[in-house]
Amino acid sequence: MDNNNSRDIGGKSNNINSPLTILSWPKAILHVDGDAFFTSCEQALNPSLKGKPIVTGEERGIAACVSYEAKKLGIKRGMRIGEIRKFFPEVKILPSDYETYSLFSLRMFDILRSFSPVVEEYSIDEGFVDITGLRRPYHSSYKDIGIKIKEKIKNELGITVSIGISITKVLSKIASRLRKPDGLTVIPGREIHIYLRKLPISEVWGIGPNTTSYLEKLGITKALEFAKKDEKFIKKHLSKPFFEIWQELNGISIYPVKVESKDSYKSISKAKTFSPPTNDEHFLFGELSKNLEDACLKARKYKLVTSKIIVFLRTQDFRDEAVMLKLTRPSSYPIEILPMAKEGFYLLYKKDRQYRQTGVVLCELVSQDNLQLTLFENPPRIEKSTKLYNAIDKLSRRFGKHIIMHGCSFSSELCIKDGGHQSSAPYRVDNLLIGENKRQKIGIPMLYIK
Repeated sequence: MDNNNSRDIGGKSNNINSPLTILSWPKAILHVDGDAFFTSCEQALNPSLKGKPIVTGEERGIAACVSYEAKKLGIKRGMRIGEIRKFFPEVKILPSDYETYSLFSLRMFDILRSFSPVVEEYSIDEGFVDITGLRRPYHSSYKDIGIKIKEKIKNELGITVSIGISITKVLSKIASRLRKPDGLTVIPGREIHIYLRKLPISEVWGIGPNTTSYLEKLGITKALEFAKKDEKFIKKHLSKPFFEIWQELNGISIYPVKVESKDSYKSISKAKTFSPPTNDEHFLFGELSKNLEDACLKARKYKLVTSKIIVFLRTQDFRDEAVMLKLTRPSSYPIEILPMAKEGFYLLYKKDRQYRQTGVVLCELVSQDNLQLTLFENPPRIEKSTKLYNAIDKLSRRFGKHIIMHGCSFSSELCIKDGGHQSSAPYRVDNLLIGENKRQKIGIPMLYIK
């Protein structure tokens, strides 16, 4: 299994037009997928929840994440919280605590980088690791490396992950989903056909419902049937992205593990859903102000500025109302943008409507290094704003977001403290992680103790 002799599983000659002509381990790509990540973090943080059915997303009014214990009851992601309370009274429903989930994610990726420097953060709970050639330094098989990673994550964070290992990213992602939760599946090149034989084509990463329906019309329902088609057939009937997926299924690595983090954005959006819905204008604008602060914080992180913003409100019946506003000058400082955002808010806000979400989108982002001041701008004022937000960003990195906020943002915090909205605070709000103090809730190492 570990030699590099080629083998033609498809029974044809060894070339790119012959599907499933594979080297056993030309590359080794490991995919890590957190098991019900948000609820697992809650259970790790609060051991009394372990083994119990829990759901996060109380503040949104719909289930954001469902523990495996809750899934066994028939609860699915996206179900309304009211329905869950009515039909499943034994389920513990929690507000989402994204600061905690981000902290767990940071630690998980630190653990992955302790095994290999080539790590791609695909999402908050999902990543790829290139472990090619690491068998010798670790004196372990690729499977044993996967086991070591699983054990380290479980011991240090108290959560489980499912891992898939194969010779391409698409195959490793397929492998990680086969034995969830807490699973480990290895698909060497020579055994690809075994795992693809019964796999529905809809389960292949990158193939959505429309493409699935189209392939079924062509007589393709299983992943192996798709992989064994020749190159001419694929190029005739499908576009380039699906040809690349076909190559990956045939063991030809097309998608590299991308180490670099994303450092450029065309737009940045931040939204917040809350429960119960409200028409309280002070709370709503406070939430919108925090959306703007969060979006601008991210823009400053990547040294970007915006010249247009979109402000939107979502009603209780899921209708979005939005307005686009042009700024007098590109900026990423809320103190300069808030007056315009407030104007947009009152263009949309209606006292007789109930709202469940606020949001802001920063559009047409460009690098702040490319900006030039005009004759009509006030350089001293801009310099003061720059110094102010440099200080705020430094404090935010050390103590967490919203350690300092604008007065209009604070109005929503007062409503929450008075019990008007989101009155059930996340467990983490009142409980510190090991090694933390009351003023520090992010950027610290975590150690899980049983």
